[in-house]
Amino acid sequence: MCGFGNEFSSEDPRCPGSLPEGQNNPQVCPYGLYAEQLSGSAFTCPRPANKRRYPSHSLKCKSTHTDKMDLRHYEELNTGPFSLSSWLYRILPSVKHKPFTAVPCGNLTENWNEVEPDPNQLRWLPFTIPKSTEKKVDFVAGLHTVCGAGDAKSRNGISIHVYTCNTSMVDRCFNNSDGDFLIVPQQGEILITTEFGKMMVEPNEICVIQQGMRFSVDVFGETRGYIMEVYGAHFELPDLGPIGANGLANPRDFLCPVAWYEDRKVATGYTIINKYQGKLFACQQDFSPFNVVAWHGNYTPYKYNLKNFMVINCVAFDHADPSIFTVLTAKSTRPGVAIADFVIFPPRWGVADHTFRPPYYHRNCMSEFMGLIKGHYEAKEEGFQPGGASLHSMMTPHGPDADCFEKNSTAELKPERVAEGTMAFMFESSFSMAVTKWGLQTCQRLDKTYYQCWEPLRSHFNPNWKPSKK
Repeated sequence: MCGFGNEFSSEDPRCPGSLPEGQNNPQVCPYGLYAEQLSGSAFTCPRPANKRRYPSHSLKCKSTHTDKMDLRHYEELNTGPFSLSSWLYRILPSVKHKPFTAVPCGNLTENWNEVEPDPNQLRWLPFTIPKSTEKKVDFVAGLHTVCGAGDAKSRNGISIHVYTCNTSMVDRCFNNSDGDFLIVPQQGEILITTEFGKMMVEPNEICVIQQGMRFSVDVFGETRGYIMEVYGAHFELPDLGPIGANGLANPRDFLCPVAWYEDRKVATGYTIINKYQGKLFACQQDFSPFNVVAWHGNYTPYKYNLKNFMVINCVAFDHADPSIFTVLTAKSTRPGVAIADFVIFPPRWGVADHTFRPPYYHRNCMSEFMGLIKGHYEAKEEGFQPGGASLHSMMTPHGPDADCFEKNSTAELKPERVAEGTMAFMFESSFSMAVTKWGLQTCQRLDKTYYQCWEPLRSHFNPNWKPSKK
């Protein structure tokens, strides 16, 4: 089903009529199911925000389930903030489990004081994927925190992780009580099973698993990607302002799964892993958590294909700010200042006249973490590799390397395709992010020669220069 922030309804076609008609919580649900609400916003959010698009019995999905997704074109523009919640109709409620107990966190952390601050420009070589012949590592075991700031307890902050894994999750799932996961696959497709259904997410696509949603990840070989985690806010489409009604990421291109359930007992125990206040906890139950027969609401997981991004670009002169490439934003309480923006640099035309077209040298008040899904980034064609990353902390200068500067200072300014066959992205945040010990030391992927890409820059200053006569 498609649309951003829509009110959806979906039934597994094996159980027609499983959604209650006209109410959320009947005395007896169809098929003897349990009704359970999942809320992503406060009950008492302001009245203008507390609106519902459709009654609970509308927009039923009549299609059969596929692992890819059912692309039903129900479209409604997201014109404002929502009260976020969904009703799930399940075989057994999620409350039926043994007590949670603490489990090792591995390289997942919220400790921003492990090492001393480092304001330098940082770049990582492609993060190492463990070989399946040496050690089986699934999605959760393969989570590594690179940097972040803030605090999950106070519901204000951000973490950036990478995942490197080689095996599917078996009889265990993950639940993030701290915030939303925006997942960016870089190598290998991932099949994500959620309480709402399944999503196949491939490189050059992204998905968002919102706070509290349980999910499991299947992989099909050596797999790697990036994750931006946001506490205390949900991702939404950026305001378009003078762009108007259309452009950037269009609401209709966001997809959410259709209902699919499994009624499966697990005699050996099914493990629920819960990330709570930056730590991991686990509990056991004897049945699959993916037992939701039907659901309705607007609080769902979703995915988006980056090739659908409608690029806005400079068509006269100068280089526009990267905010025109924002796919999703998680807003702070300060207008116009984001906890996190997800920005991409897709293939496009470069046509600006009298202009140095690549990104210019700059310092700013935001932290910029960049990753590369495929190809070569235009401002640093060497060194910045797919599966690697860079971090330019707030007010730390950065910009094109020496080769890029020299090449583009003398290039013929004709219309040309930019970033063809590539996809770089940026996690941008108003938080001053600290790098973890794993990121600086343990991973052993930090490129300590990064600064050298600017060393060849030379002075072109000519005190005798005179403006040309027109």
